[in-house]
Amino acid sequence: MTTPVLEATGLRKVFPGGRVAVDDVSLTLPPGGSMGVVGESGSGKTTVARMLVGLETPTSGTVRIDGEPMITGGTTSHSRAERLRRARRIQLVFQDPYASLDPRQTIGHGIDELLRLHEPDHDRRRTRATELLDQVGLDARMARSTPGALSGGQRQRVAIARALVSRPKILVLDEAVSALDVSIQAQVLNLLADLRDDIGIGYLFVTHDLAVAQQVTDELIVMHEGRVVERGATDRVLTTPEHPYTRNLLAAVPREGWQPVRRQ
Repeated sequence: MTTPVLEATGLRKVFPGGRVAVDDVSLTLPPGGSMGVVGESGSGKTTVARMLVGLETPTSGTVRIDGEPMITGGTTSHSRAERLRRARRIQLVFQDPYASLDPRQTIGHGIDELLRLHEPDHDRRRTRATELLDQVGLDARMARSTPGALSGGQRQRVAIARALVSRPKILVLDEAVSALDVSIQAQVLNLLADLRDDIGIGYLFVTHDLAVAQQVTDELIVMHEGRVVERGATDRVLTTPEHPYTRNLLAAVPREGWQPVRRQ
C-alpha cells in the first residue's frame, strides 16, 4: 500500500481551564490528495490545522508525514532544526494574506529571506524566486512591489508562493479564500488545482464554505464540537449526508431564490 503523505491519529487538544477544543480526530491524506475539513466556527477545525503544522502542541495523538512521526502529543519540538524539517514537508496558508506579509518588505525580499533557509547560493535563489512567482501566476516584476500595492488575490498568490519555497508535500489552507471576492476565489482555487496537477502537492482545506469544499476536495471530514461526526468522499457527503449536523450545514447554504428571513 502507498504510505499516506499525512496521517493524524487520535489528536486531542485541551486548553487551560479544561476546554476540549479537539477530541480524538484522525485523518489520512494520500500523496497528491485533497481533503476538506468543514464545520462552523468553534468546531475545532482550525485547531486541527495548527496541530498538523506544529503551531499547537496536541495534548495527545500523533502526526506522521510519509510515515515518519513529526508531532507526538505533549512533546512537539520547537527547535530550529525540527521546524525546518517540518517546513520542508508541510506548510500553512492563512486566511488573511496581508497579515502574513511584512508591509515594509518587497515581495522579492520576503521570498528571498525564506529561500535563504534552504538555498545558500544567491543566483539559485533568484532563479527559484522567479520560478515561484511564475508558478502562482504573478509577473516577476511584482517582486519589486510591497504588499500594499497588490490586490487581495495577488497577495494570496504571494502567500502561496512563499508556502511553496521549501517544496512541501502538503499545504494546509485555513480559510485561504474566504476573504476574497467570489470571482477572485475562483481564480485562486483554479491556481491550486493547477499546482496539484503540475507538482503533485497534497491539500488539506479548512473551510466553512461547502461550495469551496465541493470544488477542490476529494474527501471530506465534518467536525462539530471538536469531534468528527462524518467523513467520506466529498460528493457522497454533500449529496447524501448521514449525520444530522451535516444535513443542517447543507440546509443552511443559500440556494437560488433564497431570501433571508426578516428579523421581527
